[in-house]
Amino acid sequence: MGGQKEQGGARQGFDVADAAPLLLDPHGLVAGWTVHAERLLGHGAAEAVGRKFADLLEAEDAERMEDLLARCRTGGDWTGLMTALHRDGQPVPVSVRVAPTTAPQGRPAVLVLLSELDGGARGWDMSRGVLEQIVAGNPIGIAIVDTELRYVWSNAALERWGGGPGRSRVGLRVADVQPGMDSEAVEERMRHVLETGEQVIDYEYVGRVRSAPLRETAHMLSFTRLEDDRGDPMGVYYTVVDVTDRHRARERLALLDRAGQYIGRTLDVMTTAQELADVAVPGLADFVTVDLLETVLRGAEPVPEPLAGSERMPLRRAGHRSLYEDLPRTTVHSGAVVSYLAGSPPVRCLATGRSWRQEQLDPLAVEWAADAPDGRESTFLELGLQSVMIVPIRARGVTLGLTTFFRRRQSPFDADDLHLAEDLVSRAAVCVDNARRYTRERDAALVLQRSLLPRRLPDQDAVEVAACYRPADELTGLGGDWYDLIPLSGARVALVVGEVPGHGIDAAAAMGRLRTAVRTLAAIDLPPEEVLAHLDDLAFRSARDDDGDGDGDGGDDGSEGGDGGSEGGDAQGNSVGSGCLYVVYDPADGRCTMAAAGHPTPAVVAPDGTVGFVDLPQGPALGVGGPPFEAVELSLDEGSTLVLHTDGLLAHGDGRAEEAGRERLRRALEGTERELRPSCQAVVDALVPARPEDDVALLMARTRLLAPEQIAAWDLPSDPAVVADARRTAQDQLSRWGLDAELKFTTELLVSELVTNAIRHASGRVRLRLIRERTLVCEVLDGGASAPHLRHPRAMDEGGRGLLLVSQLAERWGTRFVPDGKIIWAEQPLTTSPE
Repeated sequence: MGGQKEQGGARQGFDVADAAPLLLDPHGLVAGWTVHAERLLGHGAAEAVGRKFADLLEAEDAERMEDLLARCRTGGDWTGLMTALHRDGQPVPVSVRVAPTTAPQGRPAVLVLLSELDGGARGWDMSRGVLEQIVAGNPIGIAIVDTELRYVWSNAALERWGGGPGRSRVGLRVADVQPGMDSEAVEERMRHVLETGEQVIDYEYVGRVRSAPLRETAHMLSFTRLEDDRGDPMGVYYTVVDVTDRHRARERLALLDRAGQYIGRTLDVMTTAQELADVAVPGLADFVTVDLLETVLRGAEPVPEPLAGSERMPLRRAGHRSLYEDLPRTTVHSGAVVSYLAGSPPVRCLATGRSWRQEQLDPLAVEWAADAPDGRESTFLELGLQSVMIVPIRARGVTLGLTTFFRRRQSPFDADDLHLAEDLVSRAAVCVDNARRYTRERDAALVLQRSLLPRRLPDQDAVEVAACYRPADELTGLGGDWYDLIPLSGARVALVVGEVPGHGIDAAAAMGRLRTAVRTLAAIDLPPEEVLAHLDDLAFRSARDDDGDGDGDGGDDGSEGGDGGSEGGDAQGNSVGSGCLYVVYDPADGRCTMAAAGHPTPAVVAPDGTVGFVDLPQGPALGVGGPPFEAVELSLDEGSTLVLHTDGLLAHGDGRAEEAGRERLRRALEGTERELRPSCQAVVDALVPARPEDDVALLMARTRLLAPEQIAAWDLPSDPAVVADARRTAQDQLSRWGLDAELKFTTELLVSELVTNAIRHASGRVRLRLIRERTLVCEVLDGGASAPHLRHPRAMDEGGRGLLLVSQLAERWGTRFVPDGKIIWAEQPLTTSPE
């Protein structure tokens, strides 16, 4: 457009004092029209406002306007020559200056100054007085400073921000007129304009001015250099627009945006409450407290009805934040009980669910909290608190607590502040309620977990044990892996580790069913392979019942499952695809029998520290069908450590081979300590990340052997006459063990009945064994293949009372089958410690 040439040609003839100003919006429509513009072009304000400025120019110049408006939108300006059209159609040559500016209410606009070139002004003179008339009614504050940054002129609108009338400003600087203002920042921009000639547009100043000393305001300033006819700087003129409302709206949006990002990052009630206090200080208040009902902190349902105003309303301090070190003067720690006096504003807000605001607190009034930590009541004057807002924390129609906002030196809270606080608290209330509901669900899940996993493993003398469990679902702490130790007859123990596909409550529920079934099957002393066969049948039937068609895939009944999508089992948590390892260890001879269903084989750490893995046939996973389960039997030296684990211990989702996982486990076991518990934890820490992709269970059992003197065994001929000898032999053994007479008497009866039944009803050899461990165990082995049944004989029956007597005398009794027959056993508690 030849802008440089036009600017150079127009510079000599353009004078601000002779110019007719008008205001355009960013789209080029006339937004402000003056009487001087009417005199120049003949159009009245009613005709011009809302009309395109380009329509007032000749066609060639009208085409330039789009480019000039675009230049202004990017902060540029333009000076040049144009031909305007008078209302009567006559051309009017003008010098034009186009520059960006800010309209009232802070909206962007374009300032146009028109100066007639031919000197044919229609009966008016652009003198200084006329110029002052032009700007006197302008709502935008305008001022001119010289090269020393001293005021030479200002309009009446500038008086609204303090500093007195324009005449009193002459010769003063900004710091003299606005002593509380950061004058250095403002004058720095003036100097930049003077030195470079570059305009500074829309510089936002936030601070306090003389017209509003108690609150922070925002103003938009634009600076332009004034030049003489030679182009030398004469000074700076600047405009001021109050944009406090826009600034506060932007701050509110920023505060709410920060709240959306910061509040509710966790599902912890106390943390969420503290996040609310952190966000509100210092953006909204100087001191904020968040108090929640105790039921909310426990995760319980809050009271839906309005709370009655009792003498004192107890809550708990869930969060607080202060801008000043001396607030609060007496600290109420998070989690401590906070009570408010009856009839106080907090109690009323809690009861009604409505917010409350007071611009100016009574300085001599006593604070509302009761039971101050130091026993001393403080006034608001002592605390330095001047203004307050109380906003109930409400979600789903019920009140969860209170948020109290205080100010000390900022301007008093106004209605806009209260609206912002209510919006902020309402957003936080949703997060608090979500955290409360999560707390409730998590507590319920933890109760379920405690009921499914053993709180502690039972005391026994067969093995020394340690266990670790790390769930993949860190939120609930629940998973489908489990471990167990089950005492069996004859001082033996069963060691069990298993896993159900998936995570969360559904997997935990399915795990609970399997664990209960394992304990039931262990109670009837089935061998490992038969235990797994029954579990396999149970898993298949469970899947068929859930699905309804027996295919084991799990049907969709429309219910909302948990988060544990399973692999091989449905979201309902059936047991199809589960794995289990069942091990029976006998401390009498160190023999160990085990079988596996779709589960990793255990490792064995020998007493000398070498690590090996059991060559155990892998049976199919439970419920999927396949060949029968096979068991293996091996002998373990005393002090050997069995390491039972789920596959999460070795698999990290990185595609590593099973053999590589075993090698890592081997290295971890070789470097463990002698003590089992720290060793167990060290293995998990070494192989499992803090947030595993799969649940992990690890059970380590170090074997023990019963001392020879704890076992006594006798082979008996199949002759009824040997019963009396068996009784005397048992009595003699109990005497050597130092057991009391009462235990000798009951043991004599048990031996008599069990040996008699074996000789009478079975064939082959008979063997009597006594074991003194934590209990006294009496076992009788015979070659029979049928289990005895407890009967309840009638008064006139001559027989059938043997097992009934055994059940009355023994604490526990039962039958287990062995390859060469069956063993009937009975246990009695030891009443006297061995000598």
